[in-house]
Amino acid sequence: MSQSPQPAGTARPVTLVTGGSRGIGAATCLRLAEDGHDVALSYVRDEAAAERTAAAVRAAGARCLVVRADTSDEADVERLFDTVAAELGPLTGLVNNAGVTGMLSPLAEATTEDLRRVLDVNVLGTLLCCRRAARDLAANGGGAVVNVSSGAATLGSPGEYVHYAASKAAVDTVTLGLSKELGPDGIRVNGVAPGLTDTDMHATMGDPGRPARMAPGIPLRRAADPAEIAAGIAWLLSPDASYTTGTVLRIAGGR
Repeated sequence: MSQSPQPAGTARPVTLVTGGSRGIGAATCLRLAEDGHDVALSYVRDEAAAERTAAAVRAAGARCLVVRADTSDEADVERLFDTVAAELGPLTGLVNNAGVTGMLSPLAEATTEDLRRVLDVNVLGTLLCCRRAARDLAANGGGAVVNVSSGAATLGSPGEYVHYAASKAAVDTVTLGLSKELGPDGIRVNGVAPGLTDTDMHATMGDPGRPARMAPGIPLRRAADPAEIAAGIAWLLSPDASYTTGTVLRIAGGR
């Protein structure tokens, strides 16, 4: 783990972005830095990508902490949040971005290993991070959580990843319930549901040409840039969204 020195001046928001090394997570880290946040990002495997993102965050004038952690592991989650508090100070925001899809396939062909991993990371990981954030943010006087869902939650994704869609529908339910549970503590909980986004996730799931192939079926006729999703996340964390909670903001090009 690494970070840049503490700058002089007034306290800045401290936001943790899980899965912050690449794609939407990396774009979110950079946007938050530009908006005045200090940022912690977690990653699981790609240390080089995490450090590249951290370098960009620091170049934007923010502190950045990099921590390797698997959010589906309780001990890793506790260590992650402890490290953020120790190195950056009291947490003010959490972006639950860490997620996996498994390989594209009909459910009948999906492996049990893929099913377990998708549910462990996308559902259990979100719950573990939300649980710890609820404790920390309440102790710190409030804050905001943004859970990264997917347009798949309402489309079902037949023939591709029904299990992933189901996991993201669960994330939306967590967002709804937790917003009501934590509102009295001054903690806002919202979600963002991206549609087709141009990241390397598609190559990881075995179909690198998917964004171009699917674009004609989207009303805006293109995939999103990760920065467009990051803009929605940043808004939900900002004072401009101070009366917004329990909302899942769909950024899906009309699909």
